[in-house]
Amino acid sequence: MDKVISSAAEAVADVPSGATLTVGGFGLCGIPSVLINALLEAGVTDLEVVSNNAGVDDWGLGLLLGAGRLRRVVASYVGENKEFARQYLSGDLEVELTPQGTLAERMRAGGSGIAGFYTRTGVGTQVAQGGLPWKYDDAGNVIKTSPEKPVMTFETPEGEREFVLEEAIVADFGIIRAWKGDRHGNLLFKDSARNFNPLAAMAGQITIAEVEELVEPGEIPPNDVHLPGVYVHRVVPLTPEQAAEKRIEKRTVR
Repeated sequence: MDKVISSAAEAVADVPSGATLTVGGFGLCGIPSVLINALLEAGVTDLEVVSNNAGVDDWGLGLLLGAGRLRRVVASYVGENKEFARQYLSGDLEVELTPQGTLAERMRAGGSGIAGFYTRTGVGTQVAQGGLPWKYDDAGNVIKTSPEKPVMTFETPEGEREFVLEEAIVADFGIIRAWKGDRHGNLLFKDSARNFNPLAAMAGQITIAEVEELVEPGEIPPNDVHLPGVYVHRVVPLTPEQAAEKRIEKRTVR
């Protein structure tokens, strides 16, 4: 099945306002910047985004955030975006902060048909006990907090330990970026840009992948496929200019 879509705008045309998206990338590495821009131009709003972070003020998910298109963000780190902090503390944005490994596993579980799992991470903290501020009002009062989560005791090699239940994440759409992809949706990621991309793809009920280089089926050796095409529904080949445009989150010079 040929899954190639000619443009990013066409690929996201059916993403409605109010949708939930899983978004690949870590910092600005491996983010689907072209698809994010297409969503911005499409005018969709009231989005819930699940991603490791929310980009920076002028790139990545920060563009959707700055335009007021995001309603809720589930992330593990948001410290590089001043507008994010402003919207969160002023009551414009709901935020669910999640431990990074837990966030990764919640997406992987969603793509694997696993409804939930128990983990040691967060036991004895507000992650398990509830009370983390999810939303403020415009006066700075907390109006919505995280719920208490079930905790169970399991026998481990170190003895009995408590574990907290985390629920899987399944999104309406997943948007990701890959180095190479074929027409069947088989993908290959380059170095650290692999990061959250396979997990975000797995968790999306419809997953759209922008690829820096489109190849024909069979050109990616089977042992090199990082994400099989069964998880990918649309492939958007980038122009050389689009593929080359990559931002550096923090530049250190001497």
